[in-house]
Amino acid sequence: MSQRFRGYLPVVVDVETAGFHSATDALLEVAATTLTMDEHGMILPDQTISRHLIPFEGANIEQAALDFTQIDLDSPFRQSIAIAEHQALSEIFKVVRAAVKAHDCNRAILVGHNAHFDLGFVHAAAQRCNIKRNPFHPFSSLDTATLAALAFGQTVLAKACKAAGIEFDHQAAHSAGYDTEKTAELFCAIVNTWNELGGWNLTQKTL
Repeated sequence: MSQRFRGYLPVVVDVETAGFHSATDALLEVAATTLTMDEHGMILPDQTISRHLIPFEGANIEQAALDFTQIDLDSPFRQSIAIAEHQALSEIFKVVRAAVKAHDCNRAILVGHNAHFDLGFVHAAAQRCNIKRNPFHPFSSLDTATLAALAFGQTVLAKACKAAGIEFDHQAAHSAGYDTEKTAELFCAIVNTWNELGGWNLTQKTL
C-alpha cells in the first residue's frame, strides 16, 4: 500500500454539515473508512468509524442544510450519541493513525467525493480543537468526483456508483457513514479497474 500511493494511506472521509463554510458552520457528522490491500494488489475497504458531533459553541446552522441532509438536531437518538468535536476527531484520528502505521505509510491522504469540502471541514475542526497530530495531508486529497468523471462520465455519487455497478440506497444517502462506505467502494473500483487494465503495472515497469 505504501508503494502504491507514495507513502500515503488513502482514507475515505465524508462530513455532514450545517452549511458550506468550514470556519463558521457546524460540523454534524464525520465518518472515515480506512483502506487495505490484498495479496493481488487490489485495494478494498477495511474499517469504518462514524461519529455524530455536537455543534461547536457559536456555530452557524443553516436550516436549508439540515433540510438537505435530513438531520434532526433535536432527535432524542442523535442527542444520546452526539459527542464534542474534540472527542470525535480524537477517536477518528486514532483509528487513522493506527492504519497509517499498520500499512507502513507516512501519512494519510483524504479521499472524498468533492474532497476539498470534506478536507476543509476536517482541518477547520482540528484547528478549533487544537489537535496537533492531524494525520491528514494539509492540502492534498484524492477526489472521487473527478475520478468518476474520468472513469464513468459521472460526477454525482449515486450516479457514479450505479455506473460502477455499486448498489446505492437513496434513502440512506447523506448519512456520513453510508456515504463514506459508498465512496470507498467507488474509489476502490476505479483504482482496481485501472490496475486490471495494466496501468499500475505498466507504470512500475517504466520506473
